[in-house]
Amino acid sequence: MTALSFDETGVDVVYEGTEFRLEKELIEEATRKSYVDVTDHEVLQIVEESPSFSGEPRRVGDIV
Repeated sequence: MTALSFDETGVDVVYEGTEFRLEKELIEEATRKSYVDVTDHEVLQIVEESPSFSGEPRRVGDIV
């Protein structure tokens, strides 16, 4: 399971026991969207090759 923790400057990720950070600029470059318009599902797709989604996607702007 992958854990995502969002804040104003990026996302703390725990993936398969490894912790790392995705900075806001990296996420914007990967999605070609403003950070606040990116969804948690899109961030999960950056981290995992074939993620399984649960629930509706939520915008980062609504989370932070």
